[in-house]
Amino acid sequence: MPKNGMGRRDFIKSSLAGVGSLFFLPTNARGLGLQTQGEKAGEKKVLNRTLGKTGIKLPPINMGVMNSDNPNLVRAALNGGMVMLDTAQTYQRGTNETMIGEVLKGRPRDSFILATKSRLPNDQKTGLYLPEATEEAYAKKIDLSLKNLGLDHVDIYYHHNVWARDSALHEPILNALVKAKKAGKTRFIGITTHRNESEIIHAAIDSKAYDVVLTTYNFKQKHYPEVRSAMAKASEAGLGVVVMKALGGRQLQEGSKDPIDPKAALKWALQDPNTHTIIAGFTTFDQMNLNLAVMEDPVLTRSEKAHLQRGALMAGLYCQGCGQCLDRCVQALPVPDLMRAYMYVYGYRNLVAARDLVTSLELPLKVCEDCESCMVSCAIGFRVRDRIRNVVRLREVPSELFV
Repeated sequence: MPKNGMGRRDFIKSSLAGVGSLFFLPTNARGLGLQTQGEKAGEKKVLNRTLGKTGIKLPPINMGVMNSDNPNLVRAALNGGMVMLDTAQTYQRGTNETMIGEVLKGRPRDSFILATKSRLPNDQKTGLYLPEATEEAYAKKIDLSLKNLGLDHVDIYYHHNVWARDSALHEPILNALVKAKKAGKTRFIGITTHRNESEIIHAAIDSKAYDVVLTTYNFKQKHYPEVRSAMAKASEAGLGVVVMKALGGRQLQEGSKDPIDPKAALKWALQDPNTHTIIAGFTTFDQMNLNLAVMEDPVLTRSEKAHLQRGALMAGLYCQGCGQCLDRCVQALPVPDLMRAYMYVYGYRNLVAARDLVTSLELPLKVCEDCESCMVSCAIGFRVRDRIRNVVRLREVPSELFV
């Protein structure tokens, strides 16, 4: 069970604490731990950080390709100065890896860093693996990714979407990853986590097997001090730290016409020197250019700080993943996953990702229909029943309509 559970009173206290001295860190590029590499007259500054003991030097923002099916956008990102592409075997219904493989054809292998990921069946409430989560099954996942990408190796292969410590240390999957590394199928081994981040990061350190962690980290997290501390310990231990979900749901408040300022949110994550890089899930050329601009100047302005301080007090769309809802739901629904799907729809406008997530959860036929009142009291005030009823309707939409 995740350890960062909180009640409404704790939420208010942590929110108020979040706008204090810990909320903001250094205020200049040197203090941010960014190094200028190869700067020449007339060229753009190239700032980078080193991905832990891997030695890989990366710009502060790279491309998370989950939401994009546009190969021209991926090419533009690489041509614009981004180096790492982050994908997964399930993204875009299994076509994302293949699309990226086509983009990479003809490019020198040392000109890009490729990270992908997969997972095996688990208990949706506990996060623990089911009996079919074997070493052989995971080895097949790794081989399928390489086939899809058309590569003989990837740079990072992630053990994906883990929130239970025992699953982070699941021996069959670790064995498959270690053997893949020894065989040259992946240069490094990683783990990703959307919730219970601190515990999973510490498990990654304790494992002595992982090289990289990919974690949620944003200004909307009420438990961000725990995540920040875990990231620092991981970095000290030599692990590379990659950040995702840096925008915190994209909306300050649901239905608000005042969205999260993406520049400010990205800069907030980058002020932490243990954010070695961010994978940003942009889907348009304008969004890409915004990310490139932040790479050149990651220092927060006074107005951006004020925006973040105000936004940190609003519930928005980002689920904290505290897990207290799991024991309160009489249907034992995977509420945090459903809240994430809701965020995909109303924050990212990505109905495909939301539908794929919802349909993967093996939900009962009737959801939130038989309870006279919802027993779940969300720590940050989400109307959980309404959001679940809204997002599960995606199951009724034929998949071909999303193509």
